[in-house]
Amino acid sequence: MYIKKILLAIVFLGLVVAAYFAYFVYTTMFSPNTAFNNERAYIYVKSTDSYEAVREQLEPLLKDINRFDALAKQKKYVSNIKPGRYEIRKGMSNNDIINSIRSNNLPVKVSFNNQETLEKLAGRIAVQIEADSVSLLKAMKDPSFLAESRFKEATALGMYIPNSYEFFWNTTAEQFRTRMLKEYHHFWNDSRKVKAKAIGLSEDQVMALASIVHEESKKAKEQPRIAGVYMNRIRIGMPLQADPTLKFAAYKLPKYKNTIIKRVLNVHKEIDSPYNTYKNLGLPPGLIAMPDISAIDAVLNYEKHKYLYFVADADRLGYHKFSKTLSQHNVYAREYQRYLSSQGIIR
Repeated sequence: MYIKKILLAIVFLGLVVAAYFAYFVYTTMFSPNTAFNNERAYIYVKSTDSYEAVREQLEPLLKDINRFDALAKQKKYVSNIKPGRYEIRKGMSNNDIINSIRSNNLPVKVSFNNQETLEKLAGRIAVQIEADSVSLLKAMKDPSFLAESRFKEATALGMYIPNSYEFFWNTTAEQFRTRMLKEYHHFWNDSRKVKAKAIGLSEDQVMALASIVHEESKKAKEQPRIAGVYMNRIRIGMPLQADPTLKFAAYKLPKYKNTIIKRVLNVHKEIDSPYNTYKNLGLPPGLIAMPDISAIDAVLNYEKHKYLYFVADADRLGYHKFSKTLSQHNVYAREYQRYLSSQGIIR
């Protein structure tokens, strides 16, 4: 009888231990362990992150970080960190979370436009993917890459077609650059290449002119007409006389650092620079800013007309008045100069 009681006690104790172990396994692996109220949360794991860095991001999102630690060690996640952007949904168990952050790297949407320089583009991209602005800029300006891709530093900005793209968050600077070169070649399809050849411009020249057109007007409907003015000037050997190129040249000088030129003056027309299109015939050696796709296509499909001049319309800001003769242009130009003066804009 005594032995029977001992055996029963041992069996009971075993059942208790088994029950506790089952409870521990369930709560550790399968019970919900999220502490946030939103439907989902995200963590961003860097390529250099240790488990401690991941744990630091997870701790405020979880009810019990210690149970997560136990399972992470059991499943060997602590020594097998995967970089990327990961989603944690409300109500997930530790097991679900580990499975998600181990293998479900989610892409991010990377968007950019209107970046004036490679430096600003690098800064814009750096807030959207893991690569920092220094590594991005170094990759963008890498002489070997530019030579292999048939770009120069002056034309390199044209390789980055403004749009939205999907990338993995842990994309490196070199991977970003390589992908954008692929997108550039995709953009310059046979149709666009044929159009560029038909108007007598190379891809780089189209991009350079498009950057001027885009700086002149953000109105997509007006851009083909402005492009037509510049194509007319190129055709007859007239200087482009594009004010945005003067601003670009000026901003490269110490004198104009940290200034905003609101009114182009005669002094700006005397700046010694290959980007001064009042002094130099033809297109500048590179882009003065990043053009929108609308401006690029405006150059490729420029409006055929006889206008040689245009000036901002004081009555419809953002739009322009176009002229076929210098005398008519001067009338419109004086109107706009009077408007600037009335607004106290003198430089």
